[in-house]
Amino acid sequence: MADFKASLSGTAPAPELDAPLAALWWAAKGKWDEAHKIVQDEETADAAWVHAYLHRVEGDLGNAGYWYRQAHKPVASDPLETEWERIVLVLLQTGGRA
Repeated sequence: MADFKASLSGTAPAPELDAPLAALWWAAKGKWDEAHKIVQDEETADAAWVHAYLHRVEGDLGNAGYWYRQAHKPVASDPLETEWERIVLVLLQTGGRA
């Protein structure tokens, strides 16, 4: 996690990051459109989870709920920063496969 957070000082995510983690990297930089572009056409549960988080950030809770269901995850209600950290941690621990 510390290395991932430290990488946020860069100008782009590390090329070896999978799409969900790269999207979370852009989200942390406040680049919602860039993050969304990365996961919107991905068909994995991890991408759906990040997609749900992004729509929650956007305030589109109906759309977020759809993507949480696609990810087989409960709808989050904790602070956005907490959810971001939880997703990053899980994806880092599972090698990008939650």
